[in-house]
Amino acid sequence: MFAAYASRIDRDQPLNGLELGERPAPEARPGWTTVNVRAASLNHHDLWSLRGVGLAEDKLPMILGCDAAGTDQDGNEVVLHSVIGQTGHGVGPEEPRSILTERYQGTFAEQVTVPSWNVLPKPKELTFEQAACLPTAWLTAYRMLFTNAGVRPGDSVLVQGAGGGVATAAIVLGRAAGLRIYATSRDEAKRKRAVELGAIEAFEPGARLPQRVDAVIETVGAATWSHSVKSLRPGGTLVISGATSGDRPSHAELTRIFFLELKVVGSTMGSKDELEDLLAFCATTGVRPVIDEVLPLDRAREGFERLAAGDQFGKIVLTCS
Repeated sequence: MFAAYASRIDRDQPLNGLELGERPAPEARPGWTTVNVRAASLNHHDLWSLRGVGLAEDKLPMILGCDAAGTDQDGNEVVLHSVIGQTGHGVGPEEPRSILTERYQGTFAEQVTVPSWNVLPKPKELTFEQAACLPTAWLTAYRMLFTNAGVRPGDSVLVQGAGGGVATAAIVLGRAAGLRIYATSRDEAKRKRAVELGAIEAFEPGARLPQRVDAVIETVGAATWSHSVKSLRPGGTLVISGATSGDRPSHAELTRIFFLELKVVGSTMGSKDELEDLLAFCATTGVRPVIDEVLPLDRAREGFERLAAGDQFGKIVLTCS
């Protein structure tokens, strides 16, 4: 079957390790379900995998891709939850939790197999392309906002780095839930787009906000860390799920964190129950993922290049015929 996969690790030039070509189709195994992939979306996790973060050399070659929507062996339309081993279903009870492609072949292929527990019904209101955007970036944003930030309608939230998948999801979901959203981006066009999607205002990184916020959604890391901490009200919450600009800020702002009793919460992906809630939320409210571009799987390299350059606003989706 045709697939986009990591053939080698290159920490400095990750796309050098990306290959497009034939790979073996997944083999049937007890307790697992094979899905015919109709759409799969890119995440920064895929770029990090090509750098060897979370992906060991002895696992190569590894088909990339965490997210997918498609049809199961009975023709049912489904969405995949990409956290493997969360409950032990389909794997050994002692196996640690992992994200698809860290241990098991991913979704950038004509077929993928996952534990049957990880397969959810796709709401009829969502297209395959829309549904394929939800299991990683949108689920991460959903958990950051509604589980870990603990915000309520009317609260204020700063979203750093508008344009990225998680940040875009947080803007759209936050607006739909009645939050007052502020956003940042280095790019003027992305700031304008953030406002169109529901942010009250969008600023250049580091700009002073009209007010201190109840929570910050942080995925950028070192470049925006100090601004995130300084933007919080006393007792506010900073939720971090990524560090695309690096994980070692020049100033940790520890004095401000303890003096203002700020909370710093790490967040990774989300549970199957949260994904079910997110799917229902989108189906019933009309909220839809923001899609930057849809490409056929054989043009996956173009999508990776666009993601690596940071040119996208929203999700890049790959489709299989």
